[in-house]
Amino acid sequence: MPSLSIRKIEDDVYKRLKSRAASRGHSMEEEVRRILKLAVIAPERLGDLALECFGNNGVELELPPREAHDPVEVGK
Repeated sequence: MPSLSIRKIEDDVYKRLKSRAASRGHSMEEEVRRILKLAVIAPERLGDLALECFGNNGVELELPPREAHDPVEVGK
């Protein structure tokens, strides 16, 4: 399996990555692997992306009220 070295990471980015990995119980290396995988692998289906963004519970959307209108005449 290939490996990758990354140089010149800003101190702030490094600290945030370290904190993020610790909060998720991963090593920094594992956290970077997961971040890279999510960044380059598209979901197989659009529904997978929706589940990733909204979870299984979905979201409630409030639709604005619509008023009746006369049909538009085209070409006259």
